[in-house]
Amino acid sequence: MLGSAAEADDAVQEAWVRLSRADAEKVENLGGWLTTVVGRVCLDMLRSRKSRAEEPLDSGTPVPATVPDPEQDALLADSVGAALLVVLETLTPAERLAFVLHDLFAVPFEEIASIVGRTPTAARQLASRARRRMRGASAPDGDPVRQRVVADAFLAAVREGDFDALVKVLDPDVVARSEDTVTAGAAAVAAGATSFAHFAALARPALVDGATGIALLVDGRPVRTLAFTFVGDRIAAIDIVLDPERVALLDVRLV
Repeated sequence: MLGSAAEADDAVQEAWVRLSRADAEKVENLGGWLTTVVGRVCLDMLRSRKSRAEEPLDSGTPVPATVPDPEQDALLADSVGAALLVVLETLTPAERLAFVLHDLFAVPFEEIASIVGRTPTAARQLASRARRRMRGASAPDGDPVRQRVVADAFLAAVREGDFDALVKVLDPDVVARSEDTVTAGAAAVAAGATSFAHFAALARPALVDGATGIALLVDGRPVRTLAFTFVGDRIAAIDIVLDPERVALLDVRLV
């Protein structure tokens, strides 16, 4: 749900604290009660992360449980690999919760609806949207040549201020994240990108920590970077680093 072992520990600890304050003997369905509490705690954490534009500190690879369970670990590894965790980050918190609870743990939509504060029909739609995104990422396009073509098209559209061309290379649910803001949706991301057209002359194609991206150079040094995550032939996520000190810690290689 969270993509971070540390945050998962925090969520479970918070649920344990709430359980210790409740009268567990009066809870008719303890499993359902715990699922609801943990789900809401995770939802709050995801929303807080989005509002603060924070990223989990973990590498993104699922960490085995303290008590090894090979069968469960294998199921989770098959269901949520590192590549899918990247795409999970592009979902809204409600979509992510609905998808994980229903598709991985078979929680009914009626129960999910009470957690996210929606109707069962709306909860089903949340999971359906998330599922379409995840299916598109189940066989991620790792061809760096194709990714570079899309990235170059993005840069060319920014330089020309071509809103329509930008929308064509962006996934409809694209998310752009920086230290300050999170912007979602192709139209909003494209509008934001065109407003920075005057910086595009400084931009060069680059690999940013191994990911296809763009670097803005001043006096030959990268001072701003964009790293792309792809789903199919479109950009699904843009991770933007604006702080030159943070950029200096990245492995930026011009191509």
